[in-house]
Amino acid sequence: MFSYFPTNYPWDLAINIALDMGACMGEIDEMCAPLKEVAKTKDAEASEAFRKSWELMADKLCELAKEDEGNGRLLSAGDKYARASTYYCTAERLQGHGAPGRMELYQHFLTIFARSLQLAKANCERVEIPYEGKHLSALYVRAEGVRAEDVEGKAPVLVMVNGLDSTKEMIYRGGLPELLAKRGVSSLIVDQPGTGEAIRLHGLTARFDAEHWASRVVDWLETREEIDAKRIGMEGISLGGYFAPRAVAFEPRFACGVVWGANHDWRDVQKRRLEKEGNFPVPHYWKHVCWVWGAKDIDEFMEIAEQVHLDGVLDRVKVPFLVTHGEQDSQIPLKWAHRTYEELVNSPKRELKVFTEREGGVQHSSCDNSTNAGAYIADWVAETLNAHTA
Repeated sequence: MFSYFPTNYPWDLAINIALDMGACMGEIDEMCAPLKEVAKTKDAEASEAFRKSWELMADKLCELAKEDEGNGRLLSAGDKYARASTYYCTAERLQGHGAPGRMELYQHFLTIFARSLQLAKANCERVEIPYEGKHLSALYVRAEGVRAEDVEGKAPVLVMVNGLDSTKEMIYRGGLPELLAKRGVSSLIVDQPGTGEAIRLHGLTARFDAEHWASRVVDWLETREEIDAKRIGMEGISLGGYFAPRAVAFEPRFACGVVWGANHDWRDVQKRRLEKEGNFPVPHYWKHVCWVWGAKDIDEFMEIAEQVHLDGVLDRVKVPFLVTHGEQDSQIPLKWAHRTYEELVNSPKRELKVFTEREGGVQHSSCDNSTNAGAYIADWVAETLNAHTA
């Protein structure tokens, strides 16, 4: 994994994710060079310094984008707004829950991201799915080149869900939806409870029974005339590597499942983290997980975490399932990928793919190099949902 701050894993993780989201290396260096010393402190002031530096670059890009707009160069403006949204998103993600200005930064990020899609005429639409008297927001990317013989021109779709601290925009900018679209598969990238807009704007906290919200997503997809309701798959990244298998196990309308980073026993991961084992994905980790899961303190959170595992669940999965994991994952041990695969005993097509140094993608959810890993997942999904890879 590219390491700018060798003593600060959460910041390096953020940089690698930003690169996957289209960040420019020169801009990364300009933002991070002033932070080399403060990165060693890992406190709230360090997080605020990170925010200011990344926000400054994003602000500059927005100014340049406005100049492009004034000259009628809308595609260039859209590209700059897109990179600015990556930097705003990265800065917001690393702030602690309740940090001053965090909500305002998030709202501004959503505005700039939406503007980037509009000017770029992107194949991406924001949609809202009714849920618990509120809604779940999602990004909908349509399949390209769906053939007339594909169930009267209807496309398969992959529902994609976040990990603990990601957002739908991060997943979209990461590139997998575009890879799927080129293979004739649509994507629906959801801010499920505990993530993105769901937690920030609607107070919807995470829940262990992922099928509760996943079934509402399938209900919505079944109303779309252009979607083949018999070919709905689900993919989860990082903590989504727990949510997706759980949902597929209890929601029989899913036609396949994928995890990008297996998360078979998240309760065990939390116990190890209490003992200072493994890397944390974000600063202020314990405040973050309490916020996400609606716990008043770490003790209550640990009680909730006892439910977040897949033991005794996966024998219910009766559809094809792909388990992927990086061989050097420093957050979630590789053994949990083997456990998930081993317990998919009733899947008619189960596969375990461990990404090695040969193809890259060896770190957590392939944050070090998602390109080949993403293509592998896209090909498997296309083949499984009877789309195309050529």
